[in-house]
Amino acid sequence: MPTKKKKNIPVLPLRGLLVYPTMILHIDVGRERSVFAIEHAIAQDNLIFLATQRDTSLEDPESEDLYNVGTLASVKSLTQLPNGTYRVLIEGLERAQWSNYEEADLYPVVDIVSSPDDEEETHESEALVRTLLTHFKKYVELSKSLTMETYDSVASITGPGRLADAIASNLPLQLVAKQEILEILDVNERLEWLISRLYNEQEVLGLEQKISKRVKEAIERTQKEFYLREQMKAIQMELGDKDGKGIEIAQLTHQIEKSGMSKEIKEAAYHELDRYEKISSASAESGIIRNYLGWLVSLPWTEATKDQLNIKRSEKILNRDHDGLETVKERVLEYLAVRQLTKTLRGPILCLAGPPGVGKTSLARSIAESLGRNFVRVSLGGVRDESEIRGHRRTYVGAMPGRIIQGMKKAGTINPVFLLDEIDKMSNDFRGDPSSAMLEVLDPEQNDTFSDHYIEEPYDLSNVLFVTTANDLGSIPGPLRDRMEIISIAGYTEVEKQSIAKNHLIPKQLKEHGLTKSQVRFNEEAIMDIVRYYTREAGVRGLEREIAGICRKAAKKIVTGEKKTVTINTNTLESLIGKKKYRYGQAETVNQIGVATGLAYTQVGGDTLQIEVSLSPGKGKLILTGKLGDVMKESAQTALSYVRSKVKEFGIDPDFYENCDIHIHVPEGATPKDGPSAGVTIVTALVSALTKRPIRKEVGMTGEVTLRGRVLPIGGLKEKTLSAHRAGLTVIILPSDNERDIEDIPESVRKELTFKLVSDAEEVLEIALEAASNESS
Repeated sequence: MPTKKKKNIPVLPLRGLLVYPTMILHIDVGRERSVFAIEHAIAQDNLIFLATQRDTSLEDPESEDLYNVGTLASVKSLTQLPNGTYRVLIEGLERAQWSNYEEADLYPVVDIVSSPDDEEETHESEALVRTLLTHFKKYVELSKSLTMETYDSVASITGPGRLADAIASNLPLQLVAKQEILEILDVNERLEWLISRLYNEQEVLGLEQKISKRVKEAIERTQKEFYLREQMKAIQMELGDKDGKGIEIAQLTHQIEKSGMSKEIKEAAYHELDRYEKISSASAESGIIRNYLGWLVSLPWTEATKDQLNIKRSEKILNRDHDGLETVKERVLEYLAVRQLTKTLRGPILCLAGPPGVGKTSLARSIAESLGRNFVRVSLGGVRDESEIRGHRRTYVGAMPGRIIQGMKKAGTINPVFLLDEIDKMSNDFRGDPSSAMLEVLDPEQNDTFSDHYIEEPYDLSNVLFVTTANDLGSIPGPLRDRMEIISIAGYTEVEKQSIAKNHLIPKQLKEHGLTKSQVRFNEEAIMDIVRYYTREAGVRGLEREIAGICRKAAKKIVTGEKKTVTINTNTLESLIGKKKYRYGQAETVNQIGVATGLAYTQVGGDTLQIEVSLSPGKGKLILTGKLGDVMKESAQTALSYVRSKVKEFGIDPDFYENCDIHIHVPEGATPKDGPSAGVTIVTALVSALTKRPIRKEVGMTGEVTLRGRVLPIGGLKEKTLSAHRAGLTVIILPSDNERDIEDIPESVRKELTFKLVSDAEEVLEIALEAASNESS
């Protein structure tokens, strides 16, 4: 095979492309080095060396990045395109190997040794050509991308080498395989390689056709089955044929077997399935039984999630989602610790009691996440029908299971965290008492065989972690309350509210309003001002509403182009959400006569209560105003009787009761008020009014008083103390029996308050009233 040597031939690197000898094609060139190489070739003898890159991603390949064998080609024309690239017409001439790669000016050059094909035909080459054309024809017949016209044009090529290159260019080969053919210099060897490759390609195409035919037949069979099935349904509908339920019966049988039901429940399910099979589809009972079986197989009987008993992980989740609430978090972590040790503890029934907006529902969701359990919530507000809990009998039209079974189906496992929201809002009427039905649900000794009227089979609820929420424990019946572990959530301190707003509420509202932290910035002082002057609540719902209002104002400013960024500080706060709604600081600005500050506990948390006493000439009439309940009216009567029995000790005119009328008023008269903790406050206001001694403005008090002056303990101390702290009081008078409850108050609040423990009403008066010497002066 003769060879030719040429020196300093410009190199054109090709990416993802290979040119065989005798091929004529257009190539788009964009690289500057390549354009210079082509221009140099045109300026001399039009010869250029085409070498394919090993790595197509390289922008500037070096010598080691090019294959060693390429094609010597002739440049026919060069045209610049509108997009700045060049289109060059290339004709491949001969295979060639390069050496001595050098950079010449702005493009590389090489020395080449070309190897023209030996086109002399021998008996061997003729046989190989015939065999190759036979296989190529079979390949074209199987292929969808080539036509017989392609075969005819290839078959007309003379010369075994040219024929081999033409066939190789029409095959769907990888670049590496095409380069392998280019590097085969011997023509017969090249023909043999192609025959072998074509044989393999024929096998692959044959398999593809078989697979396509099989898929087509399967689709046709499916369509046929669908058509026949629809026809069968129509015939069954006309005839009312019960045997048409066969497929559905088979599905239900499979679901019953896979459901994990106990043996007894399976027997009941199969009994109903047998009835369903025998009853005509036109019968109303058929639909009832079908719905019942659907509920049975959809309930979780054994499916359970694995508890994540990692206390550190759980603590991290609880702290991430909630600021404060240390008692609740501690209780959840204790439960996890016991579960980790025993592995068998039944879920306790936790009752999160507290005013609205303190995070009871979201806390239950965090408990579920920390345990790795599914979470389901059922709202009990307004439920007054026992069937809502236990379900309806199947004899009733439209019967369905109760909310407990519905929740279990939604949960999908036998051990979810099940939130019974607003359990104190249930009521009863002639349709039954749902709170009594809840006794079985929440009793660990009974709920492993919970009976729903619709399901009728015992269902195990013992693995469920029930969490309930309530605003007012007083409205929960005693037996139901006895089954729950009460965890009181009193409310948040100002510092906790500031932290909640910063870490949770502001990011949430910014996201909901399509804003970013860079567009709206909240100053920490501004957040505290919102807490103090625009909200007065135990929770944070009002705080979130105020933040949402600010975000709306900021969004309008940004959209209208008034500002690009909005900074919320103490100076801009009023312009965004208006004048201050509340006065932060002392409940009273000066010491007053006959006005005492009491501490009250309401459904929405603690609050301060002003009790005013006014004296006017009269005949001893006692007037009570302010929409007081019976308990507070009795407290007022008791307080007055106690004061009358101590007129000498307090320096009061013994005949005051005959000469003046006494008016006791609690402001905000439209708001109902009741509770057994206003006694000492009324006594203090009465004595102040009768002795003309002012009451210290910084003092708040709570406690009931007896006829002998004994101060009785009260409940809700934490809530009351937080309200006193919000109002700016600094001295709290409380019954000595409540000393143990002081530990429940957050330490940050305790540090700013002075607690005075009293056991007698005279001690209250000594602390709350200004000294007599101050009066005389």
